[in-house]
Amino acid sequence: MSEAARTDDRPAADVLATPVQYLRGVGPQRAELLERLGLRTARDVLFYFPRDYQDLSDLNTIDDLAENVLLRVRAEVLEVESRRGRNGRTVLGLLLKVGPATVNAVWFNQPFLRDRFAVGQQLLLIGKARFRGGVWQFSHPSTSIIEAEPDEDLPNMLPVYSLTEGLAQGHLRRIVRAAVELCLPVLEEVFPPLYLEQHALLPLQQALPQIHFPHDRDQLATARRRFVYQELFILQLALATRRRRQHDQSQAPPLETSAKIDARIRRLFPFELTEGQNQAIREICADLALPLPMNRLLQGDVGSGKTIVAMYAILLAIAHGYQAALMAPTEILARQHAATLGKLLSHSQVRWKLLTGGLPASQREAIRAGLRSGELDAVIGTHAMLHNDVEFSRLGVVVIDEQHKFGVRQREILRRAGVDPHYLVMTATPIPRSLAMTLFGDLEVTTLRDAPPGRQTVRTYLATAEQREKWWDFFRRKLRTGRQGYVIAPLVDAEQTVTSFDDDAEAPPAAAEQLFEALAHGPLSEFRVGLVHGRMSGAEKQAAMEKFRSGQTQVLVATTVIEVGVDVPNATLMTIEDGHCFGLSQLHQLRGRITRGTHPGYCCVFAEIKNDAARERLEALVNTTDGFALAEIDFKLRGPGDLLGTQQHGLPPLRIADLHEDGAILEEARQDAREMIAQDPGLAAPDHQRLRRQMLSRYGSVLELGDVG
Repeated sequence: MSEAARTDDRPAADVLATPVQYLRGVGPQRAELLERLGLRTARDVLFYFPRDYQDLSDLNTIDDLAENVLLRVRAEVLEVESRRGRNGRTVLGLLLKVGPATVNAVWFNQPFLRDRFAVGQQLLLIGKARFRGGVWQFSHPSTSIIEAEPDEDLPNMLPVYSLTEGLAQGHLRRIVRAAVELCLPVLEEVFPPLYLEQHALLPLQQALPQIHFPHDRDQLATARRRFVYQELFILQLALATRRRRQHDQSQAPPLETSAKIDARIRRLFPFELTEGQNQAIREICADLALPLPMNRLLQGDVGSGKTIVAMYAILLAIAHGYQAALMAPTEILARQHAATLGKLLSHSQVRWKLLTGGLPASQREAIRAGLRSGELDAVIGTHAMLHNDVEFSRLGVVVIDEQHKFGVRQREILRRAGVDPHYLVMTATPIPRSLAMTLFGDLEVTTLRDAPPGRQTVRTYLATAEQREKWWDFFRRKLRTGRQGYVIAPLVDAEQTVTSFDDDAEAPPAAAEQLFEALAHGPLSEFRVGLVHGRMSGAEKQAAMEKFRSGQTQVLVATTVIEVGVDVPNATLMTIEDGHCFGLSQLHQLRGRITRGTHPGYCCVFAEIKNDAARERLEALVNTTDGFALAEIDFKLRGPGDLLGTQQHGLPPLRIADLHEDGAILEEARQDAREMIAQDPGLAAPDHQRLRRQMLSRYGSVLELGDVG
């Protein structure tokens, strides 16, 4: 071992910071490969957890083979043969050694597998066998490569790491083992001994070797629970600290409601509010009455009436002489909110304006001046409000719609536009509980589940190309009765690319511009067809939406620019092309555009279904209109990053925890973190110093916790 790799009397930090080049079995060239994986130091390698494990326990021997029984065998590749059969099908065959005997494995029409196998490989093979011509044959078994020598005595559980080209599993396993041997003696436990005992957590020096090289599944589960809990606990400590700091260090104007103010606000609403809306208003008003900034997430399914609840909070602030701001992610949605607010305030004295980037400079400056002087009570806008030259006289309430489309930094800028305003964020994408506790752990959550009376459900159909003409015939008949419809495409034009959720899709996805031309001169030629997409200017998009809203156009070909907030009650038809290109929650949001009126909606999704995941996602859309249930399914299928674009939030990715699978541990960690912060707000106790350092190291910058303690 080189001098740099000796622990000797070096401090623990120096040992953990050992460059990977000096770990046993690495060297300069392999260090460059590890760099591609983000592994630069011994510490990085220690916490580079396996992505999977090969369970080599309870393997079957040649004597265990029986027909139509699922078998697990370790096999060595003796021969690889690829040929084309008489019917044109490709046949890939392997001759395998299992113990003292040989067996065959065969795959049909999967020529791409040929390059995966090589003579001498060790395989873990799982499948059902049949006895044919005196030989056992596995048809289409699942296989994974065991990187080991044929006679090597392997452990029961073999870790499988994410790799890069030029680096093999065997190499990385040896490097990890070297890092564990080097660093284990100097690792410091972050949890106090009593805490480990009370929460049934494995000590770090036992958990780390076991997470990499477990003896069995039970040992793996125990080690994994330790690291999942720690990762989620540190995150929840950071969120609880941020929440506590906002509570202790911030002041906001108390905006109490009264019977008189309540009556004045409700007179502006042309309908009775639902019980769900009233309950949401009660929760929000309780927060607004306090001299502390409200931090609340208002989530509800499509059409649940969130906008009216937000308008109540805005009007309550104005009733107390404060200003309010409502920010939306797109100009279309901002204009939709402006239209709603304009109707409500048409007979009031509230002074408000719409502020978007598309306004002339003179108008934008006039609005900014009105906000600075206090002449304006409310503003509705887009990202234009995030510019530093937007200042408020007395900002009391900030509402941000479709919160997940804004990053942490963006919402913080707007909060600083006033002195600690109350803060309400809304989303029409129901958020799974575990994700809400992670991304919005510093916010209270209000959920709207019921829909306003009279809102219609949508009948959803999943169709193939063969059913297209039948659907267009139905679509035309409904248009002739006076209804309107949307046609949704995943792309703007044919030159654009899109990530399909079905990687096996064969045809290129539909593009709005080409689809508009094809429909206007084809199946929908007798109707007035419009087009809107994100590359249009604000004025162009607004003109297209106004024509559709007023009925001048009967069909609107669009991209997901109309995903949220667009309210055209007469639109009851929707065709979605290439549904496999959209996530489940996104499809549900799109479908929500045809629930706004009193007529039933009809949605037809055309899609190529090439795998089970695509089928499960699309069949779920057909079978339920419950956005909360669909959000959980979407979360399970796609994970948190894809579902809400979590990279926008700036939170570092989780290394080992799975927010869907580890929901119970997350609940436990959240409760424990809140209790610890309640007892020791600055984590100043000696036993909490290491937890504090780890929290600040991982989340101090993104959550602005640098001054904690």
